Amino acid sequence: MDRRNLPAFGGWNPFKELARIENELNRLFGDVVPAGKEIAEVQVWAPRVDVYEKDDKIIVEAEIPGAKKEDIEVKIKDNNVIIRGEVKKDEEKKEDNFYRRERFYGKFERVIPLPVEVKAEEAKAKIEDGILKLEIPKVQAEKEVKVELQ
Repeated sequence: MDRRNLPAFGGWNPFKELARIENELNRLFGDVVPAGKEIAEVQVWAPRVDVYEKDDKIIVEAEIPGAKKEDIEVKIKDNNVIIRGEVKKDEEKKEDNFYRRERFYGKFERVIPLPVEVKAEEAKAKIEDGILKLEIPKVQAEKEVKVELQ
């Protein structure tokens, strides 16, 4: 028996199934989102982040393209970084001429748990080229001291 001529997965085509699921989700969202509204205006989105350690600091970098400094709020609470704000549209564009709309507009929020204890009061943040960079000094671990038994 030549297996090359058999349909994938015993007749089940995973790509066809994914297309069916995508169509069903599009139909579902079309029913849920009010007419004339964009999905990005209805939901809150979460920026993508990188969290890493450098020297004695934790670095958090978040992608927030189109956000202005005054529209971003950054807090550190209970060893979590909370980033929230809004990306506003600069101008209105006529809906009839759009072929695709993938850019995010509207409110965003992200809560990032930090891997170690930090000194929140010494944190520094800046935004440049759509990337929010937050540097937070780590709490120095206590040095180990050997205690002699008497």
